[in-house]
Amino acid sequence: MGSLVYDSRTSIPMEDRTLAHLQVVILAKLRRRESFGFTATVDDREVSLWFGPRVALEFRYADRRRPAMNRAWLELLADVASSRDGLVIAPEPETADVPDPRPIPRTPSTPRRPARPRPAPLPDVA
Repeated sequence: MGSLVYDSRTSIPMEDRTLAHLQVVILAKLRRRESFGFTATVDDREVSLWFGPRVALEFRYADRRRPAMNRAWLELLADVASSRDGLVIAPEPETADVPDPRPIPRTPSTPRRPARPRPAPLPDVA
């Protein structure tokens, strides 16, 4: 079981699969500089948090293998996150085609530089 750590003080335990889907949705919204609320149940009590660009978040996984992504669940979570009530963990919809999981990289991957265009060949001069 992994956890979502909010501002180094609040830890919300959850399954790695749920955490991976939340990470995609949360980071997409924060990349767009969108702030939003998040509500989860921890130890039979409701915890509500505010996510914004300046809040420190940590996604801690129990397993190194990244769970397969369910596009339908990502879309559902993104819709819920954009609602008036903010992001809550909605149940995962059924899907038939789930790809094999892949390992989680230890460090963020560096984007590749685009290939340099090759100069046009010189015309033959006779």
